[in-house]
Amino acid sequence: MSAEFEQLVAEFEKFQSKIKNVDDQLANLGQMQSEISELQGVATSADRSVTVVAGPGGAIKDIQLTDKAMAQPPQALSATLLSTVQQAVAESARKQAAIVEEHMGGGLNLTDQVLDSQARLFGKDPEELRAAMAEERPRHRSAEEERHDDYSQRSVLSSGDDRGRQTPPPPSSGGSSAGDTFLKNLFDDQR
Repeated sequence: MSAEFEQLVAEFEKFQSKIKNVDDQLANLGQMQSEISELQGVATSADRSVTVVAGPGGAIKDIQLTDKAMAQPPQALSATLLSTVQQAVAESARKQAAIVEEHMGGGLNLTDQVLDSQARLFGKDPEELRAAMAEERPRHRSAEEERHDDYSQRSVLSSGDDRGRQTPPPPSSGGSSAGDTFLKNLFDDQR
């Protein structure tokens, strides 16, 4: 009876550890959402007459025009505005992909996908965009962020040391009790 009780306690502790990992991941998602809601992509036209600020999802937050912009013919101003809006939205998308990838793990390759799409759209080399991105946002992770694991290749319920592999509960040391059945079913449902 004592060995069975110890086994139940060990399984319960594993379960509690998995709950803590889920809580940590949810806190990480909250931080990611906060960072995304605050991001801005800013672009200024080559002649410095138009500045556009784009937010998450490419939402335009601000457009600033100088007197020089207003002196342009309508077609030229329209072309400058369109180009600057595209640049601001592209920067916002790159920043958003970097934030998501940072919090969810590099296995998603979001940044690469965004850079490849933008390179085709703008007729540029992806490495040129990658270099511009590195200049835009040098990201320094805090000690707290460094402490968090990369969860990209792991189940939400996996513990920190098993890297996504579900380990079955240890074999019972005799007859099957209601507690053993409960724990076995709990772990079987996770696969």
